[in-house]
Amino acid sequence: MDCLQPDLFQYPDTQGARSFREEIAKFLTDYARAAKELRPEHITVMNGCCAVFATLSTVLCDPGDGYLIPAPHYGGINSKMWLYGGLQPVHVPLSSEVTNEETHPFQLTAEKLEAALQRAKKQGIRVRVLVLINPNNPLGDIYPEQLLKDCLEFAHRHELHVIMDEIYMLSVYDDTSFTSVLSLDSLPDLERTHFMWGFSKDFGMSGIRVGVLYTRNHEIQKAVNQLAVFHSCPGPIQHVLTQFLKDRDWLDNVFFPTNKKRLKEAQNLLVDGLADIGIPVLKSSGGLYVWADFRKFLKSQTFEAELELWQKLLDKKLLISPGKAFYCYEPGWFRLVFSDSVDKIYLCIERLQQMLHVDDAKPVVNNTSSSADSSHSPERDSSGTPSNTARDDASQLKNILVF
Repeated sequence: MDCLQPDLFQYPDTQGARSFREEIAKFLTDYARAAKELRPEHITVMNGCCAVFATLSTVLCDPGDGYLIPAPHYGGINSKMWLYGGLQPVHVPLSSEVTNEETHPFQLTAEKLEAALQRAKKQGIRVRVLVLINPNNPLGDIYPEQLLKDCLEFAHRHELHVIMDEIYMLSVYDDTSFTSVLSLDSLPDLERTHFMWGFSKDFGMSGIRVGVLYTRNHEIQKAVNQLAVFHSCPGPIQHVLTQFLKDRDWLDNVFFPTNKKRLKEAQNLLVDGLADIGIPVLKSSGGLYVWADFRKFLKSQTFEAELELWQKLLDKKLLISPGKAFYCYEPGWFRLVFSDSVDKIYLCIERLQQMLHVDDAKPVVNNTSSSADSSHSPERDSSGTPSNTARDDASQLKNILVF
């Protein structure tokens, strides 16, 4: 791994070194349980999944087009899709309230996708892409196989491209079954389905900056590769990761079992600690975080009150991301990352306890239940956005770093 040959210091293939793409193809074929063996020529490697989002946005769409995405969602996508492609998000609002047709809070359905698409059409927005994050960020939700198929069928009916972000694909625990889009026997629209994954989350290598795009659409890949010259990965990095992926014995018997065990233990530690404080969380089995309900600690059920609470948490040295940063349609939800040392998780719980319960005697305006099922719905403007939710570059959110 440490032996770097001279050719690694030359200009690399902008699509990614052939040997690296071959190893990625083998790795994803096995670990995503792909229905068919992946081919290296369909893979493009870039310096992070942000680069994949950015290049796909300008290749798939025209400026002013929209992309459909369930909300709450990873907030960083918006800036990446806007920077290159000039795209606007079309949210599919998900609610904590469970209706008769649903089984859990923040549940995505094909009917909700359809409703959001029709709203966008009435507003004159041409939607070209559906973005799905599975496992979901920030919910930690894992899409069942049937829901995944329903979403793909919906996209096929409306001739939408699908960007399937599975960057947390291997950060799944609780013996939960995860279905990768690559594992499906057949896709409704192979040419419009694009898979992405990276090393940042599943391998704890966020600083290594390597993202992977797999697409069977030759024209799309050809266009992406033209832009990949601005986002290529250094040769030595590709070499090191190639050797890393080859060590299947260590990955299968040491790294993945240990990583999943530690993630589950850390999640249990945080969830139990939050329960002791009176903070319920959404049940989840994927990702590196929990989606927690702080609504009863808000002075009022508004996003202004949420940001006020967030600032108080920050003042106590607690970097916990507010729901507004994820375009959540209900104030009071926060994402807490647990992929850290045990002592820091204990410290987090201790500081939360001190901060949230120091003013127990003070009344708060709260019409929510502790079961994470709420009928509260903030007022929305004509675009379907909560009226007191700021847009991408809002000054209140400019310093909130979310990953």
